[in-house]
Amino acid sequence: MKSILKLALATTMLMPVAALAQEPVEVTLWHMEQPPHRVARVQELIDAFNAANPDIVVKQEPQNWGEVYAKAPAALAAGQGPDMLFAIPDFTPILKDIGALTSVEDFVKELDAKHDFVDSTVEAYSYDGGVWAVPLYNMAMNLWYRKSVLEEAGIEAPTTWEEWRAAAEKLSVDGVSGMGLPANKQLYTDQTVYSVMVNGGATEIYNEDGTLRFDNPETVGAYEFYADLNTFSPADSTSWTWGEAEACFSSKACAMVMQFSVIATYDTQAEGDAADLGVAAIPSKDGGEHNTISYANAVMLLSKDEAKMEASKKFVSFLLEPENYGRFLNMEPGLFMPVTADGAEAETFWADPMVEKYREQIETVIDNAQNGRLFGFTSGRTFPSIAAISAQNIIAETLQSIVVSGQSAAEAVTAGQARMQEVAQ
Repeated sequence: MKSILKLALATTMLMPVAALAQEPVEVTLWHMEQPPHRVARVQELIDAFNAANPDIVVKQEPQNWGEVYAKAPAALAAGQGPDMLFAIPDFTPILKDIGALTSVEDFVKELDAKHDFVDSTVEAYSYDGGVWAVPLYNMAMNLWYRKSVLEEAGIEAPTTWEEWRAAAEKLSVDGVSGMGLPANKQLYTDQTVYSVMVNGGATEIYNEDGTLRFDNPETVGAYEFYADLNTFSPADSTSWTWGEAEACFSSKACAMVMQFSVIATYDTQAEGDAADLGVAAIPSKDGGEHNTISYANAVMLLSKDEAKMEASKKFVSFLLEPENYGRFLNMEPGLFMPVTADGAEAETFWADPMVEKYREQIETVIDNAQNGRLFGFTSGRTFPSIAAISAQNIIAETLQSIVVSGQSAAEAVTAGQARMQEVAQ
């Protein structure tokens, strides 16, 4: 009897330890996809993953681009950072430089063998002997308009800068702004300004040796054109982010906008007539090759804990499975494009009702992305100092010096290069 009692007591004493050992691994995801419908879709996928993997609990904590460049390093330094964090190429070097990242090259190779990544999406995160994030989705800037509005004005979608300006001027009637362009010191303006730069011969910010070449005649010309085109934008465009541009277009207050996508807001907040929604490549200076800003968003894996790292990898693998990947991309139909070969053919992507409705526009967006560029990540060269330049929004700051402070484009670009050199040291 005493032996039985001792055994029972020992078993009871061990139960909390066993129970503790079986506690699920908790991992936290930070992402910057704040709109409620995107958060809801991410939560649907998290719930499905958690249900299928009872030994893991994934939690999401949405952030915003305006704060995350400073917030993430501070949180990690305090031991309160996330286990997974969405990224764009110029954000990743910031966390790499503080030692927060471990190369995920082997994991990316494993995923590539299974799903076949678009090579350029991996290249943007490959430097200094490692791969620092896992590509998740692609984005490309486009010119959006209503076909009926252009037809009524007797004009076609512009293909050159001259046609673009003329269209914006002609469409600026009866309180409507012919063109909606941001001029805020924010990432959206970095993106739209660079989309003009790459169509005016100013693709390269760096020389081959890593020195800056931002201050050149092509860059000045691009800023002169952008500032001129901005005169046909609403007066409050100096405070715009992506949402304000979409709202301006959906309300018909802007005849044209530069945006990654307007499909969701157009469909839910405007007339939703797919046949009338036009999308075109960003006009080029002389009508030659049309380029745009385009880059893959990715996820960085940050945990130093082996169990959390493995749980994070399992969740990322889950997202990239074709049966889940289309649902992930379609948290914003027409905005997030596949970065894998099997994802581009996934039924879950193309069978979404909104994707089916706007298939013509989405196929155009995918085509436009083929000539995508990203400042600091061009011509097969990667200069991580672009992270500091992007974090300070110096491309957008240079524009504000023109449209807000009244500097000439030449003065602003010269000052912009000086600022870049200062922060890149």
